[in-house]
Amino acid sequence: MARRALTGAVALAAAALVMSPTNAQASPPGTKDVTAVLFEWDFASVAKECTTTLGPAGYGYVQVSPPAEHIQGGQWWTSYQPVSYRIAGRLGDRAAFQNMVNTCHAAGVKVVADAVVNHMSAGSGTGTGGSSYTKYTYPGLYSSYDFDDCTAQVTNYQDRYNVQHCELVGLADLDTGEEYVRKAVAGYLNDLLSLGVDGFRIDAAKHVPAADLANIKSRLTNPSVYWKQEVIYGAGEAVQPTEYTGNGDVQEFRYAYDLKRVFNNENLAYLKNYGEGWGYMSSGVSGVFVDNHDTERNGSTLSYKDNATYTLANVFMLAWPYGAPDVNSGYEWSNADAGPPNGGRVNACWQDGWKCQHAWPEIKSMVAFRNATRGQAVTNWWDNGNDAIAFGRGTKGYVAINHESGALTRTYQTSLPAGTYCDVQGNRPVTVNGSGQFTATLGANTALALYAGRSGC
Repeated sequence: MARRALTGAVALAAAALVMSPTNAQASPPGTKDVTAVLFEWDFASVAKECTTTLGPAGYGYVQVSPPAEHIQGGQWWTSYQPVSYRIAGRLGDRAAFQNMVNTCHAAGVKVVADAVVNHMSAGSGTGTGGSSYTKYTYPGLYSSYDFDDCTAQVTNYQDRYNVQHCELVGLADLDTGEEYVRKAVAGYLNDLLSLGVDGFRIDAAKHVPAADLANIKSRLTNPSVYWKQEVIYGAGEAVQPTEYTGNGDVQEFRYAYDLKRVFNNENLAYLKNYGEGWGYMSSGVSGVFVDNHDTERNGSTLSYKDNATYTLANVFMLAWPYGAPDVNSGYEWSNADAGPPNGGRVNACWQDGWKCQHAWPEIKSMVAFRNATRGQAVTNWWDNGNDAIAFGRGTKGYVAINHESGALTRTYQTSLPAGTYCDVQGNRPVTVNGSGQFTATLGANTALALYAGRSGC
């Protein structure tokens, strides 16, 4: 999530993806586990994109920005300061939201809503839907009695009470241990479920005791709904991501942090045991990403500004069988506070500053690769000891990534059946012989990807 101080300083949010405790997968239920995160897209634009791109590409989910009424302002982080639980934010009203859910479902895409339940706003005024509010008074919803007693800001991540009961960047912190608050939050989530929402990203989950979230989740009309929590890992901190895995999946921020370091400063060869081998949470409870809206702004991960390196990191994430991947899709920015172009309306990808990373051909093509190779182990790993790697996914797929500064030509050993495949990265035919081998040249900072079921280019 993005939490903002009144000064507008970029929020270093703590959050995690969570899933249903009854689901063993570290992914949304179903066979398609890739989520396109259409950050600050309005609901009409999301609906269109589900039909034209997400469904056909094989994305299982789309994640939309918080739909609740929020404070006014052009900055993106205003979406993360709710003032009521009405669907009346900058991105669209209730009718637009309902139409978006229905349209995405018709395209075979499920919908995850980013849900802000830790806090309300940091000031007073009139919300995007016309509701009046002050920091601790939200008529018809909350009064001062519904907020935690600590009104100081969170300053000490070594202190559990400070993290979970004080105010994240000055935002009014809800007392989620209180019966009324739990009922109100569950009521909001149940309202979204009534509109067909398939899951939630729980923003700033680290700042809500795991037991409080478990109680709220138990009140839902579908208590096993897909549930991903934002809980940022911090070494030695009082609150750890693993506390939340009983509720559902948790976002593994270390995955994104380490990808940046490996791709920029180390060797891709080190990725051979990426995941649990690096001390991360188990694949079955982890949500992964190359970047999100917070990390691309605070510089802790790669971002669209890293160009080919960013693309290759996404190719690796989608090819590698660890966790459930989110593909971040936002807009160009120079001011980290800047809100979405056109108030969230996307007239076309790659116009008006919209980056549409989910539709970059190199990234989009890997969604079908991931779906086709689901359940297949890593096989035939190869690396050059430096920044060129290749690996198979059983008999279903094979990927090679060249992050070197020059072209690479070699013969690769795969477990693929003999035949002609389409390299979906270069849109070229590749012939695998009876021994499972093929020879190819990869240019600098390019990749190759073959998978069963895709022969013609």
